[in-house]
Amino acid sequence: MSTALLTDHYELTMVQAALASGEAQRRCVFEAFARRLPDGRRYGVVGGTGRFLEALEQFRFGEAELRFLSDTHVVNQETIDWLASYRFSGAVSGYREGEVYFPYSPVLVVESTFAEAVVLETLVLSVLNHDTAIASAASRMTCAAGGRPCIEMGARRTHEESAVAAARAAYIAGFDATSNLEAGRRHGVPTAGTAAHSFTLLYDSERDAFTAQVESLGKGTTLLVDTYDVRTAVDLAMEIAGSELGAVRLDSGDLLIQAQEVRAQLDAAGNRDTRIIVTSDLDEYAIAALAVAPVSGYGVGTALVTGSGAPTASMVYKLVQRENSSGELEKVAKKSKDKASKGGRKWAMRRLGAKGLAEAEVIGIGERPRDDGNDRPLMVELVRDGAVIDHQDIHEARERHAASRAELPRAATQLSRGEPVIPTIFEEH
Repeated sequence: MSTALLTDHYELTMVQAALASGEAQRRCVFEAFARRLPDGRRYGVVGGTGRFLEALEQFRFGEAELRFLSDTHVVNQETIDWLASYRFSGAVSGYREGEVYFPYSPVLVVESTFAEAVVLETLVLSVLNHDTAIASAASRMTCAAGGRPCIEMGARRTHEESAVAAARAAYIAGFDATSNLEAGRRHGVPTAGTAAHSFTLLYDSERDAFTAQVESLGKGTTLLVDTYDVRTAVDLAMEIAGSELGAVRLDSGDLLIQAQEVRAQLDAAGNRDTRIIVTSDLDEYAIAALAVAPVSGYGVGTALVTGSGAPTASMVYKLVQRENSSGELEKVAKKSKDKASKGGRKWAMRRLGAKGLAEAEVIGIGERPRDDGNDRPLMVELVRDGAVIDHQDIHEARERHAASRAELPRAATQLSRGEPVIPTIFEEH
């Protein structure tokens, strides 16, 4: 399926005007970055790079797309003819998925002609802003979980395609599984799930419902115990599944108190290995509050797929360098109040201290920043001569995120509002 119309009208009208003036083929450099992190956040997590690269390979204007543009008079025939043969032929570099980032980190750099690069603006931003917001929220949640597994289960709270992307981004940032089967099929995210309240309500009694579930799915299944009375349900669950009962799930009420009461009930009956899973509108703060509870895992939905209060990463896509009349690349930058950008092509590395902890995000303008001995380069080549050379495996991205987050100072894990945990330093050449 073509991704070429996942863009904004004005990108194509800019191409039309640039073609007419003869400036469309000027060499240019665009960068995607965020001027700031969401209010109070200490770090962000890059998500969506792999999805963007997949979409770039499908960015083609076929007959249907060209007919739409012609019939609706979006652009003129000259522009349509140019779009008909569009193939991105430039270069893309940037941060790998799962890497943490900070204000002005050059998360994605696109180098090509103006016309080839400008039409990618909306595609770049729509993918990166969504997936990065979800990955950043997910990272805060998995930090708060302290090693207890988290399951993504927000598909019913967002657009159906956003749900798939959110599950992918959450997995990269440490979630163990998703309830979304399409995310499992398309991206290889592990899937999990057992039953909802409707299953219990289907039967004449809770006993009949639990019996049916255990007989079909095995004693290691997770039984939802808060449809009626929690204590009665837990007793029934143990009676039916015995000591092999896998888990019980709590989805309402005061989860801290209920988890303590259920744990005591299970232990008193000898079910010390039966896990307690909690759900019910959890976010990173609720997860942190349950740190002292005898909880085995968390199911997170609405807060995750909406970025837990920050549904976008506020990334922008700006022209930072263009070819001048002498054929040389020169810096360009916006000077707008509160929306200024820094001109010049950028490179980035993470400055590390003697103990291997991050001390600063160092960004070189014009050339790579100086390595003081143990700094870590952050940018890799993703596209060369129009061909994707690094598709970003999500399992590798997951491992990368764990390592990148572990590299940050301890303050990064704090949920209290604060400034980015390390500063961004520019080296201009």
